[in-house]
Amino acid sequence: MPSRLLTRLLLLVALVVLAAWIGWSFFMSGSSGAFVRTNYIKHEYRIPMRDGVTLFTQVYARKDSSQAHPFLITRTPFGVTPYGEGAYRRLLGPSEAFDRAGYIFVFQDVRGRYESEGQFVDMRPHINQPGPGETDERTDMHDTVEWLLKNVPGNNGRVGIWGVSYPGFYTTASIIDSHPAIRAASPEAPMTNLFEGDDAYHNGAFMLAAQFQVYSNYFRPRVDGPEFPPANLGRWFDYGTSDGYAFFLGHGPDVKDIGALIHNPLFDENAQHDTYDGYWQARDISQHLHGIHCAVLNVGGWFDAEDLAGPLRTWRAIGAMNPGVENMLVMGPWMHGAWVRSDATSLGPLNMNADTEAFFRDEIAFPFFEQHLKDKPAADLPVAWMYETGSNRWVRYDQWPPKNAEEKTLYLHAGGKLSFEAPAGSEAEFDAYVSDPRQPVPYLEHAPTELGEDFMYGDQRFAGKRADVLTYMSDVLTEDVTVAGPVSPRLQVSTSGTDSDFDVKLIDVNPDSGPTPGYELLVRGEPMRAKFRNSLSTPEAMTPDQVTPVDFEMPDVNHTFLRGHRIMVQVESSWFPLTDVNPQRFEDIATAQPADFAKATERLYHSRGSASGIVVRVLLRK
Repeated sequence: MPSRLLTRLLLLVALVVLAAWIGWSFFMSGSSGAFVRTNYIKHEYRIPMRDGVTLFTQVYARKDSSQAHPFLITRTPFGVTPYGEGAYRRLLGPSEAFDRAGYIFVFQDVRGRYESEGQFVDMRPHINQPGPGETDERTDMHDTVEWLLKNVPGNNGRVGIWGVSYPGFYTTASIIDSHPAIRAASPEAPMTNLFEGDDAYHNGAFMLAAQFQVYSNYFRPRVDGPEFPPANLGRWFDYGTSDGYAFFLGHGPDVKDIGALIHNPLFDENAQHDTYDGYWQARDISQHLHGIHCAVLNVGGWFDAEDLAGPLRTWRAIGAMNPGVENMLVMGPWMHGAWVRSDATSLGPLNMNADTEAFFRDEIAFPFFEQHLKDKPAADLPVAWMYETGSNRWVRYDQWPPKNAEEKTLYLHAGGKLSFEAPAGSEAEFDAYVSDPRQPVPYLEHAPTELGEDFMYGDQRFAGKRADVLTYMSDVLTEDVTVAGPVSPRLQVSTSGTDSDFDVKLIDVNPDSGPTPGYELLVRGEPMRAKFRNSLSTPEAMTPDQVTPVDFEMPDVNHTFLRGHRIMVQVESSWFPLTDVNPQRFEDIATAQPADFAKATERLYHSRGSASGIVVRVLLRK
């Protein structure tokens, strides 16, 4: 096997293992750590909720009763292994510092999962004014806190909550009209709005590889009774190949036939709700983030392939609805949840020259909870603590995007040129390519079956070699250019079909010399399904061959294109199997038949009257 392919396979195995750890219970361990067993006593309870359902809850209480300790709670749908009062976790808190400092650690199976009773509802909708016996995630947390305060001795009356990914959603949902005992919360990579940029859809494009991976292995509805031992243990879906591109194309390209491989109604439901309808609107937790009375530390990773939009949306919503509440944002150079247990100093071609994950755990998360749960000295955290990739450094901001960031447009020009100067030509100049759903553009040169999260910083040279990918590149930069904030494509396009995707990628091109010669680093990329250009709820057909504006917004970046580098933009109409394939005709893609998928000629215009570009916020240096 070629060494490059072997390296990629080993990386993918490592990523899958990391994701499983984070997704399952963050810090699961079959053998107990000596420190935890020596200093903590574990109890298991079934805590009653207001409707009579009991939720399985583990409590690790400090044996030292000389002082009272705060609670630190994680609620999860992935199981709170190991089960049994004699089986201990190796680590309890977000870092070893928490274990040694002394907390009462609480882990809870959410409603309808594993040992907890009741019915599981994926991203259970929030109820603003629950009636008698009505429950949601906020009421379940409220009832849990009430029970813990009254029944677990040695507590100081204060509660902190934290969780990554799906547990990040439970953290966010738990602090709405928050219980007065909750003093601090950290939603980390939280699922927030599954249709608008988190796990399920990005601008109307279905996140195929990730959704298939999740629902083929997790969240299979149970008939009755607990899921114990864990339902997925030793039963991962067998793809029968390591080639994800061939697997999904061979079983599709339609989502209906791909979904039939796993027979999970939750996958089918997500695929069938392919507009931003009431199903998704009810699951947008960001519209309900009112009545928050605790300090909030929102955390995300710039290279998170699953929930990059979540922490940004959550942070903004909390700030808008809760003026005066301590509400902070941390964005680091991390993949999904990597800050929990990883200690890496590099990521692909990026060399951070320091352990950014340990820095976050020790210098940000730990002081934050110590301050609010134990009255320790203030953590001295800025409003936004943002890692700047490219220059590879932490930057403190008192607002985000920074007030000294000026909007500028990177214009696409004829001949593959890219610059901040607007096109001067008056005629309708354009570049064209043929998009073939039977030969979609891969999102990685060798796409794996599981989600290849390394695409978030992947080398894009392979894509630029294809005839169905347009590439635009700046001259060599004579000075550093820092882009801070959202990235907003403003395209003028046409298609010979009645619908098409337009996937846009902002890329940092390394010089031909140096540690990573010629590497084309993906800084940010997003798909846009053109029929949703005016509304995610009400799709509209494209008129064949008519010039049409397609504008959208990609998640924020904080990146410096260094002097000597180039800025690149790529535009294509497929990104497979990261997203599903567009038939390129206006129809319900969830029910599309294989015969419905047709080639289309795509045009991207770059004249003065029909200029295409990417709006960025360029940091003005003093």
